[in-house]
Amino acid sequence: MTMHALGLAVLIIRTTGILAPMQQTPPAIITPAEVQTLMEGDSSYVLLDVRRQEEFDGPSGHLRGALLIPVQELKERLAELSPLKQKTIIAVCRSGNRSGVATTILREHGFAALNMVGGMIRWQAEGRTVTHTKNP
Repeated sequence: MTMHALGLAVLIIRTTGILAPMQQTPPAIITPAEVQTLMEGDSSYVLLDVRRQEEFDGPSGHLRGALLIPVQELKERLAELSPLKQKTIIAVCRSGNRSGVATTILREHGFAALNMVGGMIRWQAEGRTVTHTKNP
């Protein structure tokens, strides 16, 4: 293949988007400090905790006002979030991994979604307040 033909092939690949799946999109993230600021006065967001019920209710607690939909159930329960499509959903988990998966799922289904980096581990390490489920 000549250099001209190689250059033409690269141009075709770039302009047709053949390599698009290999390109990374910018991370859709938000820091715990930014989340706390939102919690202090903005109502254009929804907190979505994607951990298991026992984690949500457990010692690490959860963020005030958070909805709980475990990431394993998220695709099947997207309809529950449909009324919230006009809001930004902030996904939260223990460390930021599952919420990253949830953010991807939500964005693929037309939601504006952000992943809280560091999850509840970072939230608590920074000394931020959590809510605990009261047991009867």
